[in-house]
Amino acid sequence: MRFIGLKACDTCKKAQKALTAAGHEITVTDVRADGLAEAELRAWIAAKGIDVLINRRSTTWRGLDEAARSTAETTDGAVALLLEHPTLMKRPVIIAGGDIHVGWDKATQAALL
Repeated sequence: MRFIGLKACDTCKKAQKALTAAGHEITVTDVRADGLAEAELRAWIAAKGIDVLINRRSTTWRGLDEAARSTAETTDGAVALLLEHPTLMKRPVIIAGGDIHVGWDKATQAALL
């Protein structure tokens, strides 16, 4: 299981702890330290959509000007924005058995725990 998030994110810490307690072996990628791959971002957007992957409630999003925010309306723009500001990604992204889960909501928890 691959876990993509932030080391300092409380939700990511909670999710990692729950997944480990449930017996999952996870490989962690920190988006700030390790970055994101363009091809993966494109695949995640194709599978889940821009609105699912970009956290429009984040501090990073609120700090962007309107011109930067408007680039998130297209796949190319969203990918460029996420590559420049990886903390805009809704976290965590969990890849398990070919499935992509975004966020740590009840549906993700039900599917993985």
